Amino acid sequence: QVQLVESGGGLAQPGGSLRLSCTASGSIFSINVMGWYRQAPGKERELVATLAWGGVTHFADSVKGRFTISRDNARTVYLQMNNLKPEDTAVYYCNLVVTGEDYWGQGTQVTVSS
Repeated sequence: QVQLVESGGGLAQPGGSLRLSCTASGSIFSINVMGWYRQAPGKERELVATLAWGGVTHFADSVKGRFTISRDNARTVYLQMNNLKPEDTAVYYCNLVVTGEDYWGQGTQVTVSS
């Protein structure tokens, strides 16, 4: 059974920073992609950033230049969020794609407010 455990959400002021982390555990033989999505109240879930395990990254236009995505040598992916804006407020979900399947974390709340 695959599990994704997220941490690092919380409250930040506009212009501030937060770092999210997501660790995958369980029977995982080969990771294809890990990434982050977010869902704001009343809106659909949207892609924030993805990282293919070979190193290719992809970012939503709204976060380019402000967010970075990285990983360690195991099964943890990080989302560094700088220069946060109120419109970044959402529940952030970690996503793991392995061959033939994908998995989701439980979500972590990020609130940007003064």
